[in-house]
Amino acid sequence: MNRHFVQDTLNAVIRQQSEQLASQLHAQRESLFPPDAAKEMRKFTSGEAATLLGVNDSYLRKLHLDGKGPSPALTPGNRRLYTAQDIQDLRVLLEKTARKPGDYLPGRRDDDHLQVIGVMNFKGGSGKTTTAAHLAQRLALKGYRVLGIDLDPQASFTALHGVQPEFDLFDGGTLYDAIRYENPVGMRDVIRKTYIPNLDLIPGNLELMEFEHETPRALTQGNAGLFFFRVKEALNQVESDYDVVVIDCPPQLGFLTMSALSAATGLLVTIHPEMLDVMSMSQFLRMTADLMDVIAETGADMSHDWMRYLLTRYEPTDAPQNRIVAFLRTMYGDNVMNAPMLKSTAISDAGLTKQTLYEVERSAFTRSTYDRAMESLNAVNDEIAALIQKTWGRT
Repeated sequence: MNRHFVQDTLNAVIRQQSEQLASQLHAQRESLFPPDAAKEMRKFTSGEAATLLGVNDSYLRKLHLDGKGPSPALTPGNRRLYTAQDIQDLRVLLEKTARKPGDYLPGRRDDDHLQVIGVMNFKGGSGKTTTAAHLAQRLALKGYRVLGIDLDPQASFTALHGVQPEFDLFDGGTLYDAIRYENPVGMRDVIRKTYIPNLDLIPGNLELMEFEHETPRALTQGNAGLFFFRVKEALNQVESDYDVVVIDCPPQLGFLTMSALSAATGLLVTIHPEMLDVMSMSQFLRMTADLMDVIAETGADMSHDWMRYLLTRYEPTDAPQNRIVAFLRTMYGDNVMNAPMLKSTAISDAGLTKQTLYEVERSAFTRSTYDRAMESLNAVNDEIAALIQKTWGRT
């Protein structure tokens, strides 16, 4: 049989199956989120709102009774429910009467530099995208101005935020448009508002691979310049608009990852505590160090404010995992985050409907499962928030 005929047949099969899968995914999204509907953040109970704001529930009740701030929705049982925008409006109100700046709006002050957090690992299943999405949303809900950037061509971070790459980004709209070598657009042209106050998004799709293909060509033609600064230079255009940028990096050490490394002020490396994953991480770290050396040889400052390893999909009752965790903590000490990201069916089940746990109603799960997963997520994300504050010289 002619080899070219076999190859052509295989290409046709792959293309057909790709189109079938994309069509089914699109139909599923339309059943969950009709074309005329926009994804919305759920409402928060008064207890959740009070916790996010760092006040007592009774104080929120008093504000409501005094007619101060937004009016929450009331359930038939007279329980108060707050939208994410209500919580942000309350932050602004409370900040005006705060004892010191930043009590309720924890973001940057005049001398604070933008925090750019690169979430990375090049082994699938490490929880990289799940970590990045929950971190971006938690920081936004806590009052930080956040920009989430999806640099992963697989674009799962994008899908979690209500954008379907195959159908919603026909005419571009990824970071590639702002960092390409010919006719780049302004950074603000690719930023989208999300359904969460304080959280903006630069989505991703397969178009990002164009940067990987074009950079070698530009280098041979002498047009690439310091290509690894392109993400940093693009961020400089919107530097004053945000407190924190969270980048979901590609799962490989290519040109996009090198540029993200150069832009980052903090690195978060996700680790699933299994032996094969740790062996993979060893190779990842060695290759990352080599790449950073190459960039530093050009005179670039490759220092970072912090680097942390985050244990993900951790099962405390798994003895082999515990041995690996103990090994990593002994070897890396304080560079391993205190809080691990626990493995939870609540997080994975939320992902089935392209949602994070912060978006799902508590009633969708058994109370203990939901509370355990939420406590784990909040501990991780609040530990990172504390790192950000420490970098800015605050506790």
